[in-house]
Amino acid sequence: MAQAANYFAWQGRLVAPHLGQRVIEVGCGIGNFTSRLLDRETVLAVDVDPACVERLRERYANRPNLHAFVCEPDTAAFADLAHWRPDSCVCLNVLEHIDNDARALEAMASVLVPAGAIVLLVPAFQALYGPIDRNLSHCRRYSRKTLAGLAHRAGLRVEKLHYVNAVGFFGWWINAHVFRREAQSERQIRIFDRCVVPWLSRLEAIAPPPFGQSLFAVLRKP
Repeated sequence: MAQAANYFAWQGRLVAPHLGQRVIEVGCGIGNFTSRLLDRETVLAVDVDPACVERLRERYANRPNLHAFVCEPDTAAFADLAHWRPDSCVCLNVLEHIDNDARALEAMASVLVPAGAIVLLVPAFQALYGPIDRNLSHCRRYSRKTLAGLAHRAGLRVEKLHYVNAVGFFGWWINAHVFRREAQSERQIRIFDRCVVPWLSRLEAIAPPPFGQSLFAVLRKP
């Protein structure tokens, strides 16, 4: 979704107020969202794909506050990030790819300083799971109950937990269960980004919906 500029801006407005100055980005990819973090003191961008990490380093080679690593949660390399004393961790549309999501969340919490925040965006409602999820290697989709339970087991306090993108809920269900699409439609993404996101983001900022395509969470370490 590199072309979805309005969508990334929406994510930024959701996430930014909850992050500190020393941020870990789990699942940075090639850095499409990383650019929105570069005003922080320190950004620790991590991904399991060496090619993505190398591309990110090339894109932001002149940013001395950005440090990129090839690793994943629950590894010694990730645990070493604790010496940076990170105060927040952001993980956008990544947790659903990890087999042991509970252990990954515990690993994120373990490297944060006390009162540190973990900000998550994950796909919502298992009933929406379809061919696109399967082809994107999604292990699951989440509900408020399942994500709150995951946070509790990791020893984290739920500070914020609500659904986002009510319109996308219907679009994803239709793609999954009516059209049985195997991949996301670039045309649909462009239309959604240009015509829907500008007004939907403003509306949901006033009143978070009771359902949505995604689930947004802010979890706090004791």
